Amino acid sequence: MLVGATEIVDWNNRMQGNGIISNGTEIDWAALMRFKRTFTEPVPKTTEQWFVKAGIAPFHGRARFVDETAVMVGDDTLEARHVLIATGAWPAKLGIPGEQHLTRSDEFLELEKLPKRIIFVGGGYISFEFAHIAARAGAQVKILHGGARPLVGFDPDLVTRLAQATRDLGIDLRLDTVVEAIEKDGNQFLVHASQKGAKQQFQIDLVVHGAGRIPEIEDLDLEKAGVEYQKRGVSVNEYLQSVSNAAVYAAGDAAASGGLPLTPVASMEGRVVAANLLEGNRHKPDYTGVSTAVFTIPPLASVGLQENAAKAQGLKFKVNHGDTSGWYSSRRVGIKHSGYKVLVEEGSKRILGAHLLGIHAEETINLFAMAMRFGLTADQLKDMRYTYPSHSDDISYMV
Repeated sequence: MLVGATEIVDWNNRMQGNGIISNGTEIDWAALMRFKRTFTEPVPKTTEQWFVKAGIAPFHGRARFVDETAVMVGDDTLEARHVLIATGAWPAKLGIPGEQHLTRSDEFLELEKLPKRIIFVGGGYISFEFAHIAARAGAQVKILHGGARPLVGFDPDLVTRLAQATRDLGIDLRLDTVVEAIEKDGNQFLVHASQKGAKQQFQIDLVVHGAGRIPEIEDLDLEKAGVEYQKRGVSVNEYLQSVSNAAVYAAGDAAASGGLPLTPVASMEGRVVAANLLEGNRHKPDYTGVSTAVFTIPPLASVGLQENAAKAQGLKFKVNHGDTSGWYSSRRVGIKHSGYKVLVEEGSKRILGAHLLGIHAEETINLFAMAMRFGLTADQLKDMRYTYPSHSDDISYMV
């Protein structure tokens, strides 16, 4: 919802002097949030009503295990043949003084007023997406990332291009910068950081946690149920069943499965668990061709293997890599930073991985994902007759 509004601002800015005359388009943050809530506020109530109509009894409160097949919620103890853990994720603890002053991503999405000066801690997709929104809504934005490269789950060459697009937007992206403490100072905050040993201090109005999320299983008392877990979540087998307690299953971000922490993966795993509970362990999740995207402007999208992972598996492949900022699809809309990288296996011509930066990358990547899932080759993608001109038509030049 928020990205959609900022896209309008960005289109206007990009096309100034190319046939568009505008006195400036601005974001009315309060009105935008009211519009957003027309979509989000009805969901919890409507969902619970569906549950009740389906014969599902809802209980509200923090849950914790009391034994292998019993869970306590408030004063209620619920016993069952099976328990599904699907608690999602929450922000990782940073272990720094003043950590309580950090604003969570869900809290950012409920801000009635957008502060003028914002720091995002960490260089993950949450920080990049929200930073792009906030900057286009008029805020002064910094991203402080402790590592040498942000967005570590994405292709490094395209991340470099996105980092430049981010800086061109006016966002102060600082790498190798570790946040060491956050201090409340009247109506503002002091953020203490260091960059390769050099101390830095920032006066800021809002500090947002964007340094990663972890499974929200810490207070479930899993030990009382004999449920083994790890940093990535509950340890599960190929059927998403606990490896140490056969009565317990886990899905989504709470499970240490082979899937990415994404909404469509969680939905798929939920369906798999439901089928296994009803029919016995017959169903396994299939993670082939699951794509992911960073909804910046332009968006960054990815599916399959990166180069280092493909090399580590001993695969022989060709890398098709290029800057598409001069292509029609980018020039038409004034996008200055765009590119692609596609890994094609030698011999079989299978698509091993595809990585896109540019307008509608989050849509185009789905065609590569479909090709990987259903075994289409690079030659078949090249032979496809796409709507012309369209962003999908670029695929024939990428493979």
